[in-house]
Amino acid sequence: MFSFLDYNGLQHYWWALVSLLGALLVFLLFVQGGQSLIYSLASNEKEKTMLLNSTGRKWEITFTTLVTFGGALFASFPLFYSTSFSGAYYVWMAILFAFIVQAVSYEFRSKVGNFLGHKTFEIFLFLNGVLGSFLLGVAVSTFFTGAEFSVNKSNMVNMTMREMPIISSWKTPFHGLEALWTVEHFAFFQNISLGLAVFFLARVLANLYFQKIIDNENILRTSKKSLRINAVAFLIFFLFWLIRLLFLDGYAVNPHTQEVVLQPYKYLQNFLEMPFLTVVFVFGVVLVLIGLVLNIFMKSTNGIWFSGVGTVFTIWMLLISVGFNNTACYPSTYDLQSSLTISNASSSEFTLRTMSYVSLMIPFVVGYIAMVWRKIDSRKISSSEFENSENDTY
Repeated sequence: MFSFLDYNGLQHYWWALVSLLGALLVFLLFVQGGQSLIYSLASNEKEKTMLLNSTGRKWEITFTTLVTFGGALFASFPLFYSTSFSGAYYVWMAILFAFIVQAVSYEFRSKVGNFLGHKTFEIFLFLNGVLGSFLLGVAVSTFFTGAEFSVNKSNMVNMTMREMPIISSWKTPFHGLEALWTVEHFAFFQNISLGLAVFFLARVLANLYFQKIIDNENILRTSKKSLRINAVAFLIFFLFWLIRLLFLDGYAVNPHTQEVVLQPYKYLQNFLEMPFLTVVFVFGVVLVLIGLVLNIFMKSTNGIWFSGVGTVFTIWMLLISVGFNNTACYPSTYDLQSSLTISNASSSEFTLRTMSYVSLMIPFVVGYIAMVWRKIDSRKISSSEFENSENDTY
């Protein structure tokens, strides 16, 4: 099936696949969004447990998708992975620590003999909900705005017996945290805006999910109010980020010389020059809005499916736009020519082709997850479900 694809085609295939995993991860962050809402939606411990039971059934899927996203990125674009994950070390370690704390909290919050108490683990879950989604948004934004690093592949051939080759090096001591205050082109505005947009989007999806899966009048009432507030906040930050992105100078790559140059309105041109990407992106945005309208104005509880699918399409196209059409997928603001592209950051042709055949198993995995999801959510969560089964609660 992949024998007809040349090296360039395989690189594009794997960037599209990694982008899809990233989009699925953003959708699944509704678990983090739900954790950030436990203090505002629940009026008592029973309602709080109901909220955490609904997200507790899905946190492993989110965590697995995060690991799969990182693994696929490492296998297909190892230089991208090593530059970002080892360079922006503090940001990615903060994200990973937040997810580890989440796993521990769900495991021990309701266990007999929990000497730290429920509230300690609830605080951990709340922090994971806030930091996990916000920092992921900031990290992804740097794929568009760039980061301060340099790459020197010649170090591979200049290595000695005593020293390991250092191909990419970070140029600030803050290792990724500088994205929150980088003043060049006011990049911190862009990065923080996407971080907040992802944070509020996670809360929007969580509210939609709660309304679909939880049978409780108080939670339903408070969730509808929360949905309106968070939807407005999400739209403000996302539209600010998107409109500003379309008018920013982008990082274009000369397809013949591989030289990287700043190009006005590069990301806008990407959408104009790739009409299929634009159509799917607009379709995704429309689906997100339909989901919001259904739950806010039409008293429906099915908005999660529209907004969820719309989120995946929208984020997928955004991530594709940063790698396709001769665009640097991880720009270097320190040295333009150190910027990473899907061409210079990818694995060998043999590796990409071999992994492509393995990737044919993905639809079966997705189908299994969908089947399990449907089974888990076949009944709404109510207080009577866990009153006499403490060990089955989170």
